[in-house]
Amino acid sequence: MYLLLSIILSIVLGYFLLIMGPLAGGVIAFGIIAGCLFRGVFLLNSLHKKLSRLMLGKGEQIQKEQVLEHLPEHLTSAMA
Repeated sequence: MYLLLSIILSIVLGYFLLIMGPLAGGVIAFGIIAGCLFRGVFLLNSLHKKLSRLMLGKGEQIQKEQVLEHLPEHLTSAMA
């Protein structure tokens, strides 16, 4: 359902950006893309910090229970 909603909203946004003209639409589209990229970098950074806290020390293994504790349920199933 969220995928269908995202597709419809993207179509509406794309049409709206085309109507606004090349300069204004381009600036807004660039802002959306840059914002998504910066958010992705921020999420990767926070994921790196969480995983580095799980490390016990140099050369030691990450304990499986601690890792599974922080993973979402759909990633720990047998099908993943």
